[in-house]
Amino acid sequence: MSRWVSGQVRFIVLAFALLALSGSASALRLPVSLFPHIDFPRVVVALDAGDRPVDQMVNQVTRPVEQALRTVPGVVGVRSTSSRGSAELSVNFAWGADMVAATLQAESAVNAVVPDLPAGTRFEVRRMDPTVFPVLGLALVSSSRDPIALRDFGRLQLAPLLSSVPGVASVNVLGGQEKEYQVLADPARLQALGLSIEDLARTLSSNNVVVSTGRLEDRYRLYLVLADNRLTGIDDIRRTVVQTGTRGVVELDDIAQVVTRQTPQWTRVTSQGRDAVLLNIRQTPDANSVALVKEVRKRIAEFASQTPPDVKIVTYYDQSQLVTAAASSVRDSILLGALLAGIVLFVFLRSLRFMLIVALLLPVTLAATTIVLGLMGMSFNMMTLGGMAAAVGLVVDDAVVMLEHLMRRLQERHRDPTAGGGVLEAATEMIRPLIGSTLATVLVFAPLAFLGGVTGGFFKALAITMSAALVISLLFALFVAPLLADRWVRDRDVQQAEKSGAILDRFGGRYETLMRHLLKAPGRIALIVGLVMLVVGGFAYTRVGSGFMPRMDEGGFILDYYAAPGTSLAETDRLLRQVEVILQNTPDVESYSRRTGLQLGGGLSEANEGDFFVRLKSKGRRPIEAVTAEVRSRVEATVPGLTISTAQLMEDLIGDLTAVPQPIEVKLLGADEAALKTASPQVVEAIGKIRGVIEVDGGLRIAGDAIVITVNRPAAALEGLDPEAITRQLEMLTGGSVIGQIQEGDKLVGVRVWTEGSLRDRVRTLEDLPLRAPDGHALPLRRIATLSIAPGQPQITRENLQPLVAVTARLEGRDLGSAMREVSQTVSRLNLPAGVRVEYGGLYAEQQKSFRDLAVVFVSALLLVGLLFLYLFRNWAAVGSIVATLILAASSVFLGLWVTGTELNISAMMGLTMVIGIVAELGVFYLAELPAGERPDPDALIAAGRARLRPILMSALIAILALAPLALGLGEGSAMQKPLAIAIITGLLAGVPLILIFTPTLLARLSTPLRGRAQ
Repeated sequence: MSRWVSGQVRFIVLAFALLALSGSASALRLPVSLFPHIDFPRVVVALDAGDRPVDQMVNQVTRPVEQALRTVPGVVGVRSTSSRGSAELSVNFAWGADMVAATLQAESAVNAVVPDLPAGTRFEVRRMDPTVFPVLGLALVSSSRDPIALRDFGRLQLAPLLSSVPGVASVNVLGGQEKEYQVLADPARLQALGLSIEDLARTLSSNNVVVSTGRLEDRYRLYLVLADNRLTGIDDIRRTVVQTGTRGVVELDDIAQVVTRQTPQWTRVTSQGRDAVLLNIRQTPDANSVALVKEVRKRIAEFASQTPPDVKIVTYYDQSQLVTAAASSVRDSILLGALLAGIVLFVFLRSLRFMLIVALLLPVTLAATTIVLGLMGMSFNMMTLGGMAAAVGLVVDDAVVMLEHLMRRLQERHRDPTAGGGVLEAATEMIRPLIGSTLATVLVFAPLAFLGGVTGGFFKALAITMSAALVISLLFALFVAPLLADRWVRDRDVQQAEKSGAILDRFGGRYETLMRHLLKAPGRIALIVGLVMLVVGGFAYTRVGSGFMPRMDEGGFILDYYAAPGTSLAETDRLLRQVEVILQNTPDVESYSRRTGLQLGGGLSEANEGDFFVRLKSKGRRPIEAVTAEVRSRVEATVPGLTISTAQLMEDLIGDLTAVPQPIEVKLLGADEAALKTASPQVVEAIGKIRGVIEVDGGLRIAGDAIVITVNRPAAALEGLDPEAITRQLEMLTGGSVIGQIQEGDKLVGVRVWTEGSLRDRVRTLEDLPLRAPDGHALPLRRIATLSIAPGQPQITRENLQPLVAVTARLEGRDLGSAMREVSQTVSRLNLPAGVRVEYGGLYAEQQKSFRDLAVVFVSALLLVGLLFLYLFRNWAAVGSIVATLILAASSVFLGLWVTGTELNISAMMGLTMVIGIVAELGVFYLAELPAGERPDPDALIAAGRARLRPILMSALIAILALAPLALGLGEGSAMQKPLAIAIITGLLAGVPLILIFTPTLLARLSTPLRGRAQ
């Protein structure tokens, strides 16, 4: 290799420079997002069949659609929630499924059964991915503009402007009011003229038409003939002729009041306590979040001259702030880690030139890594950036090991000038050890390719990033570092390194003394060390709490709420105004927005439920857990009749994307719905007493009461009416009917035929609603029908075609694993009704699946590393010694998690797996120093340890210090990698003495001559 490197200096330098430039350009072009792109295998089907009872909705709509969706290839589960007139079906596929094709197949399956569903049934099929949540939320507020004008400004001017921004998928406008013309008929006048409200609707509809009657060719020109009889405004409506005859011309204005009003509203939106219009801006999957938000703000600033002066545009949510903060945090972690690594290098080698080489290689390696990310269609996100931060120590390590070896050879030549070989020749000796050590780490990530679920989606991005960085750093360490060292290193550097080696030589002497004592009884020492570490690790494992995703402070939270069943929009709004006062008086709150009858992430919602999004101040505030706990306690104490739950956005988003929104979910299944409804309160009461379990929801969401009108068929027949005719008249009298639209500029305004509110504002007034018989006589509704109040019906949830009631809860101040163990024990002691089956879902089910998958990854990584060592050294004793060392190093991770109070979650599990590769890398360096073909005696084992003492200590210290900023949780974006960093640091703290002490003792006990050598 030395001959090739010396002959290709220009090529290597140019390639290195091109990689640096290309990597820098790639980093500037790479998209920026919060999460890696993950194809969540879930499709949601939303059904709307008008207002109808829940049981009819299930039988007539939900069940046929469920059965159709079950026939779609690849479906693994269907879960439905049916309410009055609406339903939402969650269709789950296997991870890795082609979700574009799956969405189309689901839509096709629903289309196939639409003809069998009740007339007017509408549906929407949407694929669930992180872009269903807005990347930016804007609120429009005004002190003087009415809600109609405010909504028109947002919908007709601002939304089109922002929709043209590159990367914007949609701009959803929520809130405000819509204008409509209401024709409020007077039943008495209609009766006097012998007309019905249906006649009125037909007349208006027939007077508001535009039809193409054909084409006409005249004098070489072709004309389209239009019969345009559209209504153009409220005056046209009033002048519409309703009847002619002996009474003269009767216009609509003579028998009805025509007014401009707002459409009936069952939703409300506010921002900072004021009625508002919200614009939710959603991005395309491949968009750059930061660039998108920046361009949106630029467009809004340019549009300021056309924005009404009384309209304020404020931001209530900005995902790019979290992305930017996370990127800045990880960037700072990389710089700080690199600085600490440079200090370690200088302390051990006392060479500024070596520090300069590492300082040059590190940024170029990370820049070149972005080229790989770009080629694979990836983005800068919390996982790829975290992977770069976690890889800093390993990236530097390759160069450091090479430079340390070169320095060692230069020191030998300095002591003995007759020793042959230069820098490039010395670099050749490290080819196989460096390749082996890099493979030991990269192989750990190989099993992740087969990992599914949320864990696989997140950590594949991290694994790809780290693998790419390690391979690139290996190439630079093999070809660039020796070349630079050969050109830059001077005799003075070697002399300085000689002076710094005195302390290390004394430490090496003590190491030799210790090892000579230990190697007198290697089997006993290895057994004692192994047993002690396994016992300590096992004890710590039983004390470590477990979770799913790492907890992080996102700077904002979702507050979901619902009032008592049947609570009106006005009363719900009154209760929520009190919640808004609490938020305004909480000093940590920066801003908030509120949706009533709507939800930020979609889903079924009634007028008595919705959510807040609360954004906290960026600086000078308490941790988010303290803020949410205070808000929850104050709402529960001062706003009776309102049930709330809180969650951070990432937790809420991942929960919605995976259809498991709560940490705890006790699923009650069985054929008898009454038994499930009986069991739910028992479970709620029992688990509500468990420490740390909060916000327990029984899963029985009740809709409001209903007024049931039952027609007396014989009495109706005597009046010449049938139930269908009565229903048609009631529909127009109570709910009104939009019979058409009038175009006014860019918008269409509906025309609704209705009655005065005084005829339908009380239950008792409905009995007096005037109906018209075919012969023209009028009669009150009570003559042919009876009215009764039916209690509210609960939403009906089904999973895989069987009834389900899901009791859910959140946690506060307690880990998921221990809480679920207590929940399981508590539920098992309950005397639930016969036929009720209990299963556990929620994030706990995802956690258990992820832990099982990661356990397989851990074992696979251990086997692959063992296989690599067998290839490198062709010796079972070496393999056994290293595998035992790796297991003990991994067991120490639990001690580190316990001492630092860190939960065992998927991030910590990933760190546990990475410990295998990193400690194995140290093992490669140690075993490569042993003589090949001989049974290693104590002298050889000790000599290998002393020779590799400096590089092993340097590698471990650099990795530990590079990970320290992440382990300390410095910055917003580091929380996701904090458990991973703690796990790796703990594994390294145990791994260094294990490699230098335990491995030689066990190898001495087991060893046979090594047939190979990784050198």
